[in-house]
Amino acid sequence: MSRFLSTVAKRTEPYIPGEQLNQPDIIKLNTNENPYPPSPEVLTAIQKALEENTLQRYPSPTADPLRHAIADTYGLNADQVFVGNGSDEVLAFSFMAFFEPGKTIRFPEISYSFYPVYSKIFDISFEKVPLNEDYTLQAEKFYDSEGGVILPNPNAPTSLYAELDVIEGILKRNPDQVVIIDEAYIDFAGPSAMKLISRYDNLLVIQTTSKSRALAGLRVGFALGHPDLIAGLNRIKDSFNSYTIDRLAMAGATAAFKDHAYFSESTKKIIRTRERSAQQLQEMGFDVLPSDANFLFAKPLKQDAKKLYEQLRSRGILVRHFDQADIRDYLRITIGTEEQMEVLFTVLKDLEK
Repeated sequence: MSRFLSTVAKRTEPYIPGEQLNQPDIIKLNTNENPYPPSPEVLTAIQKALEENTLQRYPSPTADPLRHAIADTYGLNADQVFVGNGSDEVLAFSFMAFFEPGKTIRFPEISYSFYPVYSKIFDISFEKVPLNEDYTLQAEKFYDSEGGVILPNPNAPTSLYAELDVIEGILKRNPDQVVIIDEAYIDFAGPSAMKLISRYDNLLVIQTTSKSRALAGLRVGFALGHPDLIAGLNRIKDSFNSYTIDRLAMAGATAAFKDHAYFSESTKKIIRTRERSAQQLQEMGFDVLPSDANFLFAKPLKQDAKKLYEQLRSRGILVRHFDQADIRDYLRITIGTEEQMEVLFTVLKDLEK
């Protein structure tokens, strides 16, 4: 470690992303990407943006076309929408805007591993709230938080969805603190907490285009909430980087939000594959948690999870294993195409021999 590193750099423990191997024959079921390409309208819009020959100019700092497309999709006003360079950047801005050093925030003990990373970067104390034995939230333990609450819904990596009455209970018991609901996988689940925005000015909902809209390569995330919260995010953004969304990403993401039919069919296809895959894994001797995401959290009952992860990797199939207490016996398996999942099941059966 360099002796020139700042105190901030030294205290961080960087997030470790899933493997990205540049091998064409690899079946990637480890990073929860969409197995299908984005809407054809996305590529058309990007090509049109290229033909305008304006890449020498900065993009719009307010990303108005994209914010309006998102607002129209969810029945909101544009001043209730913030966009950023992937939901991770939106999360980082949110930590800076709404969580105060010296006041402890709460998030689930088993949760998105970027939360403690950001907490340490911004010197925010945090409390990890244990889950129930079945990995559901202990909602009452998020009540009356000193500094605020952040939680993913559906949770990652457990794939479980908390109903809106649970979320609303947490909001009611934290009226003076911001509650952030990180909904990266909500389009594969039940109703979004955005339905509660009109009633709670302390609610910020963060989503991404990386999963259900198949735009992980464009890096576009967004937040929905009261205009005052959105203004706070813009205050941080404009103190950090006013041009967070480039012209091509803005054009592609805007087109994705306008193609409702493609989005709906693609999402339904993944959900159908998820249900069939969960059943097949159970029949093969896995304990599979009920999933409301585009992945399955599955515990192999016949062998060690880490060993199985390594065996699959040697066969060209990447899944995710977390060497963390309480979940090291599980594998997180992204839902791929029907063909990719069949290859997975064939290899799993072969490994049983």
